Amino acid sequence: QVQLVESGGGLVQAGGSLKLACVASGRLYSSHVLGWFRQAPGKEREFLASIRWNDPRTYYADSVKGRLTIAKDRAKNSVYLQMNGLKIEGTAVYYCTRGTSPYTDYRIWGQGTQVTVST
Repeated sequence: QVQLVESGGGLVQAGGSLKLACVASGRLYSSHVLGWFRQAPGKEREFLASIRWNDPRTYYADSVKGRLTIAKDRAKNSVYLQMNGLKIEGTAVYYCTRGTSPYTDYRIWGQGTQVTVST
């Protein structure tokens, strides 16, 4: 069973940057997609970005295009989320997840990492 562990969250000022990391234990296969979601207090979990494990295709929510970049390191079994130009509404718990399609059907989730964006 694959487990996902996120890191890199913290407190950042509005307009600043953070890079989140997610390490997967266990094997990842060519059919897998790794994604990032976030959940703000009182709101539903929101898709941000995903990347196919076996090819370079990436997918982004329209609301974050140009500010967030997803990347992977197959040698480290890891996926990253570089976040630039963070906004106050970016305050949320950020989750790494594994699925088999770019936007939905995610079955394995990490425990999440808190990101707080301050003024």
